[in-house]
Amino acid sequence: MKILVTAKGNQTSDAVDPRFGRAKFFILVDTATNEITTHDNSQNLNAAQGAGIQAAQSVVRLGAEVVISGNVGPNAFQALNAAGIKVYLCPQASVEEAVRKFKAGELKEVASPNVQGHWA
Repeated sequence: MKILVTAKGNQTSDAVDPRFGRAKFFILVDTATNEITTHDNSQNLNAAQGAGIQAAQSVVRLGAEVVISGNVGPNAFQALNAAGIKVYLCPQASVEEAVRKFKAGELKEVASPNVQGHWA
């Protein structure tokens, strides 16, 4: 399974970014191979609009099946949901801790966005 975690830095020891669309990095963890790749999301950091949808499109291209972030807005949630990507929230944790919690079944899948658009 491929799990994408929003991150403030490019290491698994870095904190989960509370923003999905405007996260600084995406860290993709492949649980089948234990491969970890980091993807820069800087193109969306200062986007006037559409950051969530563009970020969701990137997630789809990366082949993620699950997204873990601190928050997710309505447009991003809708785009991820339409692509069949499950969303979990894990604020105030490192990327590695968020993945561990997901694997242990400690995170709950969200059924709707938890913030309004353009909140950050």
